[in-house]
Amino acid sequence: MAKPKSSSQPPGHHVTETVAAIVAAHRAGAMTPAQTVARSFQRIRDHNDPAIFISLRDETQALAEAEALSAKDPALLPLYGIPVAVKDNIDALDMPTTAACPAFAYSPTHDATAVARLRAAGAIIIGKTNLDQFATGLVGVRSPYGIPNNPMRGDLIPGGSSSGSAVAVSAGLVPLALGTDTAGSGRVPAMLNNIVGLKPSLGLISTAGLVPACRTLDCISVFSLTVDDAMTALAVMAGPDGADPFSRNRPLAEMTAFPPSLRLGVPRQGQLIFFGDKAAEKAYGDAIARWTALGASLVEFDLEPLYETARLLYEGPWVAERYLVIRDLLASSPEAIHPVTREITIAGARLSAADTFAALYRLQALRRIAERAFANIDALVLPTAPTAYSTAQVLANPVELNSRLGTYTNFVNLLDLCGLALPAAIRPDDIPFGITLLAPAGHDAQLASIGRVFHADTGLTMGAQNLPQPPLAALAADMSGDEIAIAVVGAHLSGMVLNGELKALGGRLLEAALTAPDYRLYALATTPPKPGMLRVAAGAGSSIAVEVWALSAAAFGKFVAAIPPPLSIGTVRLDDGRGVKGFIVQPADIDGARDISAFGGWRAFMAEKVAV
Repeated sequence: MAKPKSSSQPPGHHVTETVAAIVAAHRAGAMTPAQTVARSFQRIRDHNDPAIFISLRDETQALAEAEALSAKDPALLPLYGIPVAVKDNIDALDMPTTAACPAFAYSPTHDATAVARLRAAGAIIIGKTNLDQFATGLVGVRSPYGIPNNPMRGDLIPGGSSSGSAVAVSAGLVPLALGTDTAGSGRVPAMLNNIVGLKPSLGLISTAGLVPACRTLDCISVFSLTVDDAMTALAVMAGPDGADPFSRNRPLAEMTAFPPSLRLGVPRQGQLIFFGDKAAEKAYGDAIARWTALGASLVEFDLEPLYETARLLYEGPWVAERYLVIRDLLASSPEAIHPVTREITIAGARLSAADTFAALYRLQALRRIAERAFANIDALVLPTAPTAYSTAQVLANPVELNSRLGTYTNFVNLLDLCGLALPAAIRPDDIPFGITLLAPAGHDAQLASIGRVFHADTGLTMGAQNLPQPPLAALAADMSGDEIAIAVVGAHLSGMVLNGELKALGGRLLEAALTAPDYRLYALATTPPKPGMLRVAAGAGSSIAVEVWALSAAAFGKFVAAIPPPLSIGTVRLDDGRGVKGFIVQPADIDGARDISAFGGWRAFMAEKVAV
């Protein structure tokens, strides 16, 4: 496998721009959530593009919410102090929901479920972002609130419909933003802004509190600088919701190591369309060569059924779903709707029930064809979009060029696929190019596992800020569905006296690791001596050497039941921000104990005792 290119980041320099880096800095006390939130608001003012946000949160209120996080345990907040932007067709308290149509605007009485889950994980909502009106479009130019400037190249469209969210992440205003995706709105803007766009499996994230575009196809999507950041947000938001009848109980798997035998589907020769864009065609070829160098095997598949499915989205009855959302407004105030949006949507009123059932029958046949294609491959690799257009070009030819941008996105939700849009190259003309991985619903973590390696291997900087990608965080080895990771710190370490207990229970060593610098290690006054690891204030302790082992759920229960006091099991935070189960003690348990933190771990302490 080709190794990711090394970045130009100077030794010791820590860029606190990704979610992972910001959370780690907050937990270590190097930055506070309030400082990070204030930084976002200042950057928004300095960037000075009023078309990115439709409304901003009151800064004083946001800072107060950030400061209130200090009363909570940072280890339990995966998004501790992370500023987040929310597309303005998703409800967030204290800000109106407009769907980019002032005449439609309303004040929500509570957060959308996805937003509520972000807040519960420690995120701070900053503002509501611009979009193609009613999420109808892939271009980002159909809004009365203006056209966000593409920070990668000013004459390019920002992409849509999630234009403001993608630009906000690319420009470094926030590290994380929510979009939506019905026909590609969470993927096309990601490509055009050189960022990651995660389109989850339908029903994985609740759409309660989302203004529908097509209710049967809608999903909330994630924009971020890295795949790992997107998956952190997805893990927070994923899960069934009784308030959403389209929600599914579909557990999200963990990311795993890059597989040794990966089969990627690529279209048959001559089936790809780039509309004459040779630079895009070459960039796709280069991306495929990169996958091959990473160890993937390429398997050709027939793209034509996917093209046919894509045509169903706007030529078939699904446009009637868009019509249902705004039919009252169309009847009472048609002039309040963007002309292009009105033209597209009003066609939904003319469709018959017979049209609908005919399309549903054909879609079911196309889904079966897609299922057979995936029997021989792990994921498809397609261009995110076949080309890119300037704002002037799209304004001159709004419908046709928008349609072209959806060539490789329009079929995805109809076929119940999940997708991950990744930066692949910056073309010689400074236009970003990206690829999208596609797989059947439920394979979100699989796409992330391979996509993160591809993105790192490109060596591309993140977004429009010319920031180097951080090194890929280590992942635990592939764990089965019911396994639990546990960090051991004392005699259960490899080669030590109690390690056989772990092995007898079928335990597997996943990795050697360090805790965050939030712990003190003590030699307890027991016979024989045992280590006790005590959680202290963030950054006030030491990083302690541990091993992370995997145990089945049943074995974990037996192991925990046999642990003698004063030791207990709690959550131990590792230096990369992950939380795993592990051995801890309480302050009352260290009376008479020796502080051995300076040794950095139990093994080093015991080696010194033997030497003495």
